[in-house]
Amino acid sequence: MKTDHQTGTLFEQYVTVIRRLRAECPWDREQTHESIRHSLLEEAYEVIEAIDHNDLNELKQELGDLLLHVTLHSVMAEEKEAFTVNDLIKAATEKMIRRHPHVFAGTKVSGSHEVKANWEKLKMKEGRRSALDGVPKELPALLRAGRIQEKASKVGFDWKETKEVWKKVNEELRELQAAGEDEKEEELGDVLFSLVNYARFVNINPELVLRKTTEKFIRRFHQIEEELRRKGKSPEEVTLEELDGLWNEVKRKNR
Repeated sequence: MKTDHQTGTLFEQYVTVIRRLRAECPWDREQTHESIRHSLLEEAYEVIEAIDHNDLNELKQELGDLLLHVTLHSVMAEEKEAFTVNDLIKAATEKMIRRHPHVFAGTKVSGSHEVKANWEKLKMKEGRRSALDGVPKELPALLRAGRIQEKASKVGFDWKETKEVWKKVNEELRELQAAGEDEKEEELGDVLFSLVNYARFVNINPELVLRKTTEKFIRRFHQIEEELRRKGKSPEEVTLEELDGLWNEVKRKNR
């Protein structure tokens, strides 16, 4: 397998920089895996935001920040003699080769669906006890629900047709409508879970579309506030009927 010698050299230089920061910078020296845990999550979200904005220059910057965390965590582990950066890269490379037998071992596959199915089987061989293992609890709830459903589907626990899924959505909606006060939370959860399942069947990412809908709401609300400012008013000073009228006007303008 060919390797890019320049890339290897640049990465080695980068790791050397991070090791020096750990040795000489008071802030970097104080950090632990736990202390920068939240920052790792923030950097991952910033990468996603750059992708959402289709801003490749920003994506380059944010991926660099994410690389900092990967390298810094590895250097911390190296200091404890747990593993080195090279150990991490070696294990990751071996995993990619092991999980892509259709590329590296001559296994025949009919398409990406079979690739994904084989991927899950290989994970089970690596020691996982459940088909649902490997979905982090820290994932956003909609995204996590979708990943759990995907994994269950790969072992055959799934509806056959979209209309069956929609029937389930309506069933859950009726149960929510009929629920008592102490049941509403659970029933609402069931509705959301069934909607995520429907989204999966129609190839829509529920996390992404909810983000888009939330941003659309924010844009429209800002326009209402701007219109009210022109009239010398604020949202608190007008009636719900007036707000609703402005909302409908904004919707018409944005069609």
